[in-house]
Amino acid sequence: MFTCAKCKATGCTKGDLKRTLKDCPSKNEKVQSEAMKGYEDPESRKIAYNAACVEAQGYCEDARLVEIIKFMHRCGYKQIGLAFCSGFVNEALEVTRILEYNGFEVVSVICKNGAHPKAEIGIEKENTIYGDPDMEMMCNPIGQAKALNESGTDFNILMGLCVGHDTLFLKYVESPVTILAVKDRVTGHNPLAAVYCSQGYYRKKLYPEDPNKYRK
Repeated sequence: MFTCAKCKATGCTKGDLKRTLKDCPSKNEKVQSEAMKGYEDPESRKIAYNAACVEAQGYCEDARLVEIIKFMHRCGYKQIGLAFCSGFVNEALEVTRILEYNGFEVVSVICKNGAHPKAEIGIEKENTIYGDPDMEMMCNPIGQAKALNESGTDFNILMGLCVGHDTLFLKYVESPVTILAVKDRVTGHNPLAAVYCSQGYYRKKLYPEDPNKYRK
């Protein structure tokens, strides 16, 4: 079992495998052999190469959206899919304007596409936000993925989908994806804020007195 998060030496970052845990993925020949074979694929190699170039050229200077723009230009992507949450309508419009200004064609699909009631997937009244599964529309990330696949997008940007909905989108989408933003209504869409406060203000939420609290 690999436990990199518990390795304080992180010798891999310095090319020193003597300073790693016993069960280190860097020392697993099967994993590393298969991984490096993956970079023989032209598309994978292109993505890895251009990602490294974008990181180096804008290190600690470019915001993530700027990095995405530079990366997509370097890779030669033209038609860009934007899968976004209905709660990010204003942000999606501004991102679309920015991408179009920078020379991309944008295909955008909202999470509520299809207008399917939550009742269609068996959601009960008690598991709705407003109390009526026949009137409350479900998020449809599979529909987002299928619509972007149908459009033949070169590359896709994921913005603000719920936990689990993003999972389904990533499962069904066919072209490469990056994530511009994730949803966290409590922290202003900055989920690491909870991590940074995990030993302080947010401790009782992340380390509840009953370890089984969130399993119920």
